[in-house]
Amino acid sequence: MRITYITAGAAGMFCGSCMKDNTLVAALARQGHDALLVPCYTPIRTDEEDVSQKRVFFGGINVYLQQKWSLFRHTPWLLDRLLDAPPLLRWGLRFAAKTRAEDLGDLTISMLKGEHGKQSKEVAKLAAWLAAEVKPQVINLTNAILSGMVHELKRTIGAPVLCSLQGDDIYLEALPEPFRTQALRLIREHCREIDGFIATSIDYADFMAEYFDVPRERIHVVYPGLNLHGHGGPRPERDGRPFTIGYFARICPEKGLHVLAEAFRLLRQTPGAERCRLRVSGWLGDSNKKYFYDIQKRLKEAGLADDFEYVESPGHADKVRFLDGIDVLSVPTTYREPKGLYVLEALANGVPVVQPRHGSFPELIEATGGGLLVNPDDAQDLADGLRRLMTDRVHADALGRKGKEAVFARFTAERMAEETTAVYAHYIG
Repeated sequence: MRITYITAGAAGMFCGSCMKDNTLVAALARQGHDALLVPCYTPIRTDEEDVSQKRVFFGGINVYLQQKWSLFRHTPWLLDRLLDAPPLLRWGLRFAAKTRAEDLGDLTISMLKGEHGKQSKEVAKLAAWLAAEVKPQVINLTNAILSGMVHELKRTIGAPVLCSLQGDDIYLEALPEPFRTQALRLIREHCREIDGFIATSIDYADFMAEYFDVPRERIHVVYPGLNLHGHGGPRPERDGRPFTIGYFARICPEKGLHVLAEAFRLLRQTPGAERCRLRVSGWLGDSNKKYFYDIQKRLKEAGLADDFEYVESPGHADKVRFLDGIDVLSVPTTYREPKGLYVLEALANGVPVVQPRHGSFPELIEATGGGLLVNPDDAQDLADGLRRLMTDRVHADALGRKGKEAVFARFTAERMAEETTAVYAHYIG
């Protein structure tokens, strides 16, 4: 099967969607499919082997210049290729990473207009290249923000186009009006041309069916899977170290680190929790440094600075070492999490989780038996859940073992690839 997966680079940060896309395409290739991962905007960043092709379409510099000045909408494609060079795009990441979704309204609308927008040249380049050199049997867009190209892709190539649903609403809800309403209207129009959708949980499929006005039966559910190489070694001995709570995700308000920090403060006030610690790791962009420093300041004012630690984990081995050094993981998101890869990664290494009762988390906990659910945005209930595992280490270890067994049995990259190709086969027919 010839499969083209079009993903969106995330301005140099570790992005769960990019990492899942990379894992999926690598697994498809191992199973014998001619699978191609095409990055847009910027190169992707992953802590595993990057299997994406080196050419970047819709390069962030070109997209920006074409948005601002009409001259660049008519420049030769050869010049565009120079501006799309990965080293130049990586240099530009220092500026892109500081751009907020709230500032991207005009650009988002133009991109969603596809061949009628200011980046129409970019749409034509991608469609022509796929038609001439790749000839895919099926095309999968990584998110609905890319849906402006669907009409031209189908007209030029004639292959079915599917769309992954894995966090589109988070970006759209951050757009100011009138851009948010305009973007939703355009995406809902494009959804009528998209052949099918793949969501990463039942909860998110149900939510996005209403959000994008898509018949629920057109949305298939394929849970994320992990490349388990390097995961799952024996749990190291605690050697008398204090109970350690871990957070491993992008550091930003929507991931809820502030909720976990407050739960940690409350937990430390209870008898028997005087020695527990909080360790944090994950991508910290410039735009969220003030948020992080404010959390550090509040913990310092509470007298907990010595028991709070930030650990950089840029590589896969670093991530596993971080997970080996914690007793429980919690990422108490304030939004409906569609994937929860960090939950699967923790469980793959025998670490139980305590997560809010929304989004994909109830489904993952039910399927794995690897953790506890607490009320969303409730620091006290989160503190109570963490305390349950702190005071009953036998139960916590049992949850970790059960979760690990389930991940190795049911949440593998190979299973994800098999279920995804089964969906594709339905549309290739």
